[in-house]
Amino acid sequence: MKLVTKHFGEIDVNEKEIIYFPDGVFSFEDKKRFIIINNPNEELPFNWLQSIDNPNLAFVIINPFIFKPDYDFTLQQSVIDKLEIKEKKDVVVYCIVVIPEDFNKMTANLAAPVIVNASKMKGKQVIIDNDKYSPKHSIIEELQKQRQEE
Repeated sequence: MKLVTKHFGEIDVNEKEIIYFPDGVFSFEDKKRFIIINNPNEELPFNWLQSIDNPNLAFVIINPFIFKPDYDFTLQQSVIDKLEIKEKKDVVVYCIVVIPEDFNKMTANLAAPVIVNASKMKGKQVIIDNDKYSPKHSIIEELQKQRQEE
């Protein structure tokens, strides 16, 4: 299937790579189908969550464990059931990133990660019930902390 997107032009979408979000993502609950577009520059940890239902909608995403190795939370049983998660190895976690004009102030939403069951191609954005995670968690600050600890 062909999809003409705002940010990536015309792309070929393999139907098997479409992730179904039964509840959409926050503020876009009516958008149910997404694909992940991998960054062609493998040195950069950012990818995109591209909507199939709205070709103008794409989110920058990152695997949070890249910059926050101690990121930890427990999924509620209702999420496990909804995504049909059977094995931990099938779970992929992303966080939506905001990249402002000043790149050094980019943040990741650790309070509401995107959970994907890669074997069932189902996804859900969840809210983590933990005060230590912010919707505007500084990526650069975390990376600087890691360097100082090394």
